[in-house]
Amino acid sequence: MGSRVVVLTGASSGIGRAAALAFAAHGDQVVLAARDRATLEAVAALADGDPLVVPADVTRAAEVEALAAAAVRRHGRIDVWVDTAAVMAYGRFEDLPHEVFDRVVTTDLLGSAHVARAALRVFRRQGHGTLIMGSSLLAHVTVPYMSAYSTAKWGLRGLFRTLRQETRDLPDVHVCWVAPGSVDTPIYTSAANYARFVGRPPPPVDSPERVADAILGLADRPRTGATVGAANRLIQAGFVLFPPLYDALVTPLMRNFGLSRQAAVPHDGNIFTPKPRTEGGPARWTRTQVASATVAAGTAATLLTLSALRGLTAARKRAS
Repeated sequence: MGSRVVVLTGASSGIGRAAALAFAAHGDQVVLAARDRATLEAVAALADGDPLVVPADVTRAAEVEALAAAAVRRHGRIDVWVDTAAVMAYGRFEDLPHEVFDRVVTTDLLGSAHVARAALRVFRRQGHGTLIMGSSLLAHVTVPYMSAYSTAKWGLRGLFRTLRQETRDLPDVHVCWVAPGSVDTPIYTSAANYARFVGRPPPPVDSPERVADAILGLADRPRTGATVGAANRLIQAGFVLFPPLYDALVTPLMRNFGLSRQAAVPHDGNIFTPKPRTEGGPARWTRTQVASATVAAGTAATLLTLSALRGLTAARKRAS
C-alpha cells in the first residue's frame, strides 16, 4: 500500500521505537513523539525517510493537540496513530506514594485518553484513520506489586470499548489495541520501584520488534486487536476460570520471575521526568533462568489442567 502518515507517541524506546523504525522502513512518513527530544532525535537518525520529531508529554492535553496539529501541518493528514507511551511502578499498593500511583494512572490512562481525543478529532474531520492503543496482558489479569499499571490498563479497556461503540458511524475509522505480555524493553528498569528489587519481564519474553510487527499488521488490516505472548491465553484462562489457584500461584511466581535479585532502593524512576533508560541488566535472562521459568510455567499449567479435570469430573457426577 502507499505511504501513510503515522504518529507514534512513546516513540523514544521499547515498542514505540521498534514500531517507528518498522513503519519508516515500510516507507511511511513517521512523526515521533515522547518527552525527551534528544532520545527522539537518536531514533530519527536510525529511521528511513525524514521523520518529524515533536517532543510531547501525553499527560498534557495541550501538547498532544499541538502534536496532532504539527503532523497535519507537515503532511496534511494523519492515517495511523500508535500510542505506546507508558510508565510503570513496582511495589505493594500501600507502599507506593500516592503521587507515584496517581502519575502512573495519569500517564497510562488519561494520557491515552488525550491521545485518543486528538486522534479521533482528526480522523472524524478527514473521514478515515486508525488508532492503535497500547494495551497489555495486565489489562486482562492482575499481578501483585503492579497495582497502578493494572488499574490504568483495566481502565483503558473500558475506554477502548466505548470508543469502538462511538465510532460505528465512521466505517473508515478504526480503533484497535495491541496487548503484549512480557517484552524486552527498558520500562522494567526505568520504572518507579518500592518493591526492594529491580523488576524484569517474566518469561516467556518477546522482542519489541515482534510487537511492532503486530502493530503494522493492525495498521495494514485493522481489526479489534492483537495479543502478543505465548503464555497470554493460558494466564488469562487461569485468572478467569480458576481464581483461587491463580491467586495462590501468582505471588510466588511474581517474586521469583517478575523481580530480579538486584536490590533497589525506593525511587520514582522516570515517571515524573524522562531519564536515561537502562537496556539489559537484570531484565535479561540467562538460559538457566529461562529453563527454571519454563519448569515453573509448566507446573502451573499442569495444576490448572488437573484442577479443570477435577471440576469436569465433579460436574459429570452431579449431572448423573
